[in-house]
Amino acid sequence: MTNFFDLILSPFRYVVSWILWAFHELFSKIGLDPNSGWTWTLSIIFLVLLIRTALIPVFVKQIKAQRAMQALQPDLRKLQAKYKGKKDQLSQQAMIAEQRALFKKHKTNPLSSCLPMLIQMPFFFALFTVLNNASKASGSNQGIGALSADHIKSFDQSSIFGARLSDTFLNTINSGSPSAAVIIVALIMILAMTASQFITQKQIMSKNMTKEALEGPFMQQQKIMLYILPLVFGVGGINFPIGVLIYWTATNLWTLGQQFYVIRNNPTPGSQAERELNERRAAKGLPPLGQKKSDEAAAAAIVEEPKVQRVQPQRKNRKKK
Repeated sequence: MTNFFDLILSPFRYVVSWILWAFHELFSKIGLDPNSGWTWTLSIIFLVLLIRTALIPVFVKQIKAQRAMQALQPDLRKLQAKYKGKKDQLSQQAMIAEQRALFKKHKTNPLSSCLPMLIQMPFFFALFTVLNNASKASGSNQGIGALSADHIKSFDQSSIFGARLSDTFLNTINSGSPSAAVIIVALIMILAMTASQFITQKQIMSKNMTKEALEGPFMQQQKIMLYILPLVFGVGGINFPIGVLIYWTATNLWTLGQQFYVIRNNPTPGSQAERELNERRAAKGLPPLGQKKSDEAAAAAIVEEPKVQRVQPQRKNRKKK
């Protein structure tokens, strides 16, 4: 199973290691110390920027999928009410078939909102194996992917604030002589990683969801994931090399900033964020989102025509003979 997993990750590992090598070479050529932990840290951060920039089209599709899921919530609740209490196999199959038809009609599915993370995970695991195996590869004078043995040794020995990028919180605790620098840097990075992930999901739920979505059946799952995911990554973070923590924190901060921009400037219709945007637009004299100013002016120009009282013709008095 391990060999199969390594086989699947092999092309991702080579791509990630090559990008890391390319940025490291670039920063070294412009005058940074090739053996400095800060040079490797910058290489990791720019690796994040490149991957996340490439994922922007996928992120746009994710936004559309999320809005489609929110739009179908009323129909989904009607469907669940229709089959409420019906536990027989035929009813369950019919409900599933109608759900699929509903998702097809709205051109979405529950997995669409998870697509960016699913695409990003192989790169994350590939980077994890590269950085996690750096110490072992350095000891045996081996390279990993596109990184030569010299690059791996340089990375393994590099540090920031006295903490090596290949060290982990758990390893230093179990080493018998724990490094205070590793413990402090790792804890700060773990807290930053989990906090940024929590805030990103929280701002979606608090501002960018419609009333129907907040009352929908998926909301309870969203609330659970709001706390479970940061907890899982927080606990798992004690076994992440500091280089991986830098990568994951940087990608979470990108997501947070990207999400903030979308919510502020292109919110979900019917959400609190849309109401706040329309208030800002009204303060600037602009029409509500989705309404053109020319339409507003045309609507204002339509006035009721004044009613003109018809002048009745007057009878002429006949002359008496």
